[in-house]
Amino acid sequence: MDLPKNHFKAALKSGKQQIGLWVSIANAASAEAVATCGFDWVMVDTEHTPNDPAQVQAMLQAMAPYPTHAGVRPGWNDLVEIKRLMDVGAQTILVPYVQSAEEARAAVNAVLYPPFGMRGVSGLSRASRFGSIPNYTAIANAEVCLLVQVETKTSLDQIEAIAAVEGVDGIFIGPADLAASLGYPGQLSHPEVKAVILGAVRRIKATGKAAGILSSDPAFLREAVAAGTTFTAVGLDIGVLLTGAKALVAAWKA
Repeated sequence: MDLPKNHFKAALKSGKQQIGLWVSIANAASAEAVATCGFDWVMVDTEHTPNDPAQVQAMLQAMAPYPTHAGVRPGWNDLVEIKRLMDVGAQTILVPYVQSAEEARAAVNAVLYPPFGMRGVSGLSRASRFGSIPNYTAIANAEVCLLVQVETKTSLDQIEAIAAVEGVDGIFIGPADLAASLGYPGQLSHPEVKAVILGAVRRIKATGKAAGILSSDPAFLREAVAAGTTFTAVGLDIGVLLTGAKALVAAWKA
């Protein structure tokens, strides 16, 4: 059995735009439904959801038959947590709240097997197709995609240093936390917040690493794409659900 190819990682390396959706509903059937919609990628969130590794595994299994690539965001830059998520099959990991090159290197250590990192070895995990992929631990690193989040005023100054860390494939701007850090909590549409985000995207692009963003504002997303994002999340599953449901209520109870 062959090691699954990380087509998302290859697309980022080639500079091909990847349109994605945030997946925060902790349900395999919901995740599978989203995977049929045609997104290039989805991000299964465990930072702000009740998802645990068992639930993530069920969601990854449900999405596996479809062409949408599923990444996973752990709750923190934690070696053990990341190891467990990768053992259930995640090949793309988005590490939140990275503020320095040192923290970026810790994330690299968590996702890569020795000698390039310190990911723990399990011979019979889902990641290795339960031991069916020959020499899995020797070849797995090649298909791992590591994305890190810059989402504070402090980390903005470290973008170039973070991007220079070998093993980091892309940098994602976390708009909500960044807005709060800049003194505008909940004001993602504030002109200063938008300007800072777009400036950060341009700086990431200039380093040669992929830049990412999440927003539900189509106009701002177009600005972000123009500035250089190549993995662009255009909404959240729960947001899409609520928007559609509220539109139905408005239409039928007017």
